[in-house]
Amino acid sequence: MRLNTHMHAALTAADDDRIIFDLTGIAAQYEALLRELPGISVRFAMKACPVDEVLACLAERGSGFDAASPNEVAQALRTGVPPDRIHYGNTIKSDRNIADAHRMGIRTFATDSLEDVAAIAAHAPGARVFCRLATSGAGALWGLSRKFGCSAADAVLVMEAARSAGLTPAGLSVHVGSQQMTSRAWQETFESLAGLLTVLNRRGIRPDHVNLGGGLPALGYLDNRGRPLDPPVDKIFAVIREGTQHLAAVSEAPLDFLMEPGRHLVADHGAIRAHVARLSSRQQLDGARENWLYLSCGKFNGLYEMDQLQYRLLFPSHADGDRVPAVVAGPTCDSDDAFAHEHNRVPVPREVASGDPVWILSSGAYATGYMTRGFNGFDPLPYAWTRGD
Repeated sequence: MRLNTHMHAALTAADDDRIIFDLTGIAAQYEALLRELPGISVRFAMKACPVDEVLACLAERGSGFDAASPNEVAQALRTGVPPDRIHYGNTIKSDRNIADAHRMGIRTFATDSLEDVAAIAAHAPGARVFCRLATSGAGALWGLSRKFGCSAADAVLVMEAARSAGLTPAGLSVHVGSQQMTSRAWQETFESLAGLLTVLNRRGIRPDHVNLGGGLPALGYLDNRGRPLDPPVDKIFAVIREGTQHLAAVSEAPLDFLMEPGRHLVADHGAIRAHVARLSSRQQLDGARENWLYLSCGKFNGLYEMDQLQYRLLFPSHADGDRVPAVVAGPTCDSDDAFAHEHNRVPVPREVASGDPVWILSSGAYATGYMTRGFNGFDPLPYAWTRGD
């Protein structure tokens, strides 16, 4: 992916490490998503980029928010969006979490168990709940297949329990897995939702919305062999459009549709300005000599997802010249802090020197959220933003 002119200028102007968000690009990505999926409301998954300026940019354009904690609810409310454009999308929450969110005006909660339904009824009486259906996660870089969601059989029990407890069994939700790379996963999910809606309708439960969750992919990543990932986004959008039409036909009540994109909106519109710590060459125990490029930024301060994907690296001081294959690693004393996959060697400039800038592209998703502390004494990245003319 090519950098646009204002992101290029912002990275060039940065004289120290930081992550830069392109607010114009994020806004354009949001508008493009609305055009691809007309009639589907967006609730941005805040965990992907909990940066106030990014949230404000999306809120100004009509986005709501998927919050997973009272702190996220409070941050979402500070953008000025009304509480009815925020839902508590985390099925894991304590009694206090539920009460705090309810006190702030949240009236829609995700759930996936009878125990959670009872807690919502006790601490958010009269609330609307939507039940999360489990998916296999097949085809995604991160499957999300065990910790969240219940079976269709359990979902029926959960929705009936919600009705009996004085809650509104308002919706169903799914998540096909983060960075979902197939359209088939969406097809299977719509089949499951259609079957469950039919069963619920027969029992007199008529949900008014379906939340299709996240999973829409970013486009700028490389795989662990350094090859571009190529998610079939056009096919995915077509399947979602067809699937929503099918669900609307199956349902006995009018259905609204929501999505919770995170990565899809922000990943390709954030870039890190890092720098080279060292390019070194060491003989390994098997006798082979290996190059290692150590960066100032790694798994524990911005690139947590490096186990599953590779980021594109640009070396602005060395656009030309010879390259050598190297393992790319972060600065910490942790052996996991590296793109150290057995087939993965990244071509890096032979003449690169300590202190030279490195631009890490498509790093706008999850980079800030995972930097909760300065592991090993390496500070989390500060952030900045840029807008186009």
